[in-house]
Amino acid sequence: MVKTRLNQSLSSSAITALYCCLLQDTVALAKSLHGVEVAAMCPESDKDELAHFLGDSVRVVTQQGKGLAAGLTSVFAHFTATGRQHVIAFNSDSPHLAPSVLDNAFEILATHDVVIGPTHDGGYYLVGAKAAHPSLFEGDGMGTRSALEKLLARAQDLELSTGLTESFYDIDVADDLIRLARELRLAPARAPRTASWLAEWIPAVAQLRDPMEEL
Repeated sequence: MVKTRLNQSLSSSAITALYCCLLQDTVALAKSLHGVEVAAMCPESDKDELAHFLGDSVRVVTQQGKGLAAGLTSVFAHFTATGRQHVIAFNSDSPHLAPSVLDNAFEILATHDVVIGPTHDGGYYLVGAKAAHPSLFEGDGMGTRSALEKLLARAQDLELSTGLTESFYDIDVADDLIRLARELRLAPARAPRTASWLAEWIPAVAQLRDPMEEL
């Protein structure tokens, strides 16, 4: 049930293997930051499997409710309740982010109520806050081209000051994978597991491109 927009030509097992690589490399990226506690949040039905997959590398926390909006709401409710005041949530498939982007997000959060990392397609790959705001993700519309616009509007309605990190891309469609493959071919150490998967599968990924895009 991951990366379903890639299932036109790639098998479900191949997509699952890709996602596992993305997740492991993303966790490694998060753990490369200094002075940051890393945790993974997921639905209760996935907790045991995810904890087994990640081993002792990170703590796995169960979210309250279903869906991405509920997951984000749970992140801030859980971690701000324990006294932490600078919480950054970012997606599980961003091994291509530079550590400086995450460091910058924490710097922005020091002087703003909310920090957001926009994606080129109108969504966002990162959101951070210093407190829980239960209505911030209501009717979130994640996965749509208006997700960022809606989040910014709700933050404004709540009178929360907002700062933005640099715009970036996440991994949704074949062109994203092709772009990532080019980058990791030059610097595979940035995301070694994903780079290895792409080296094997990029010919198949290229078949996913819409022929009309070439016209």
